[in-house]
Order: sequence, then structure tokens, then C-alpha cells
Amino acid sequence: MATEHLTKATFLEKVFDYENNTEWKFQGDKPCIIDFYADWCGPCKMVAPVMEELSEEYAGEVDIYKIDTEAEQELAAVFGIRSIPSILFVPMDDKPQMAMGALPKNTFQEVIRDKFGVAVPN
Repeated sequence: MATEHLTKATFLEKVFDYENNTEWKFQGDKPCIIDFYADWCGPCKMVAPVMEELSEEYAGEVDIYKIDTEAEQELAAVFGIRSIPSILFVPMDDKPQMAMGALPKNTFQEVIRDKFGVAVPN
């Protein structure tokens, strides 16, 4: 399973309907990671293959999404994205947490294990 690109409409459906809810209410059925990126961003290009690997390794356990901040400026504004890449970690039953910058793969795996309770695949 490859990473899925979200539009505003699919974000409202799969992650959080911020138009109808003021309090965070996650819509998904499994934890997710959202990569806010732009095509022209060098560090974003470094993160992209890591996101693809994670989407394959954690298929069925963690959803991996990407949001193009150029195409989806409203979503970027809602989350106050000022620098990219920005990575949003969304657990099932807790508030999402944002991280900035091109993180190494092992950092993603640690968050998936510690915040999402999903074991690192062998």
C-alpha cells in the first residue's frame, strides 16, 4: 500500500472534520501519520521514500498520508504549517502531535511503537 494523498475533502472524511467539530475527534480506524510537504522542498524529498517504506511495513496497522501544502493551502493554514516538512502523528485516542523537519526512519518507528502501540516489523 502506497502513501495516500489527501485533499481537504478526504481529510475531513478520514482524519478530522474541523468544519463541524471544534474539539479534536479523529475519524480514522487506525493511527496515521500525515506528511505536509511541497514538491519544491528538498528535505521533503528526503522524507518521501521513508514514508513509502513505512506505508508498506505498517500496511493495515498505520495509515500514511501526504498533503501537498501548495495544493491544499487551507489544510496547511488550519494546522499552522510554517515550515515543511511537518509531520503530524495522529494516535487513535489522544491528541495529534506535530514534528518539524526531515526525521530519520527510526524516529518514525519509535513514535509508532511508543505513541501508537504498534510493534516495529521485523
